[in-house]
Amino acid sequence: MRKILFILLLVCSVVVAKAQVDSSIFRYPIEMDEVVIRDPSFDIQGFMRRVRTDTTFYKAFRSLRMTNYSAINDIKVFSKKGKVKASLHSRTKQARSKGCRTMKTEEETVTGDFYKRNGDYRYYTAELYAYLFFTKGSVCGESDVVAGYLNERGKGAIEKSIFQLKQLIFNPGAKINGIPMMGDKAAIFEPDQAKRYDFKVYSETYAGIDCYVFKAIPKQGEKGKVVYNDLTTWFRKSDYSIVARDYSLSYNTLAYDFDVRMKVRTQLIGGKLIPTRIDYDGDWHVFTQDRERVKFTAQFTF
Repeated sequence: MRKILFILLLVCSVVVAKAQVDSSIFRYPIEMDEVVIRDPSFDIQGFMRRVRTDTTFYKAFRSLRMTNYSAINDIKVFSKKGKVKASLHSRTKQARSKGCRTMKTEEETVTGDFYKRNGDYRYYTAELYAYLFFTKGSVCGESDVVAGYLNERGKGAIEKSIFQLKQLIFNPGAKINGIPMMGDKAAIFEPDQAKRYDFKVYSETYAGIDCYVFKAIPKQGEKGKVVYNDLTTWFRKSDYSIVARDYSLSYNTLAYDFDVRMKVRTQLIGGKLIPTRIDYDGDWHVFTQDRERVKFTAQFTF
């Protein structure tokens, strides 16, 4: 009897050890529709690994810097009463030549106090937008290779924010370091947070493209305790590249609060996946700064 119990304990310890080592296995319930369940080629664990490790989305944004395009930039800053108090609407054109990119502003309309007297951006969201999508002078030596770049950390305040933003947008579900009082709440695939969410995978046609859709939403009673209110991603069935992604994030502490919604759409342009439209609607406040309520749309044509 003791020998049998010993063997059972040994087997159990081996199983537990394997479970601890194999962190790629997702162990929480996932609701799947009938189309997905009946698809003999669909591997749910393989799909979840793709969800958690995808780099095609980040590569798409890097590829934008390698491409000639025109952009319509529309940024609106709102007052507490919901009225537009400052705005920028512009048309820009990026050109690449001999490994470098430059940008020309073809038209620009500004209202309110969008700029400071010295020409700097008055609003942090606008400064962040400019850092991401506007180019000063000539920028050279770039590539759309993504290996290692997602983990790059800059030294300045704007670079630090860019790093945190990259994690939230391109690596959703990862722990975000450097944001106080949030802890691991952004890490929705880790056990402490995964138990707070309902996960769904289903088949859907999006813009004429056959997709697998991954969706994460808080369980009943958990909203307000988590960071992601909704994370929905459309993966092209043929190559698992990301066709579209919707985000809704919010969190509230004594030091800061934010409520942000984003939609990103991509297309294959010249064989490369590239973003074609980004919609942002954000309301956030940090105790050292004024509250910002900003909506922006970036639309790219090639």
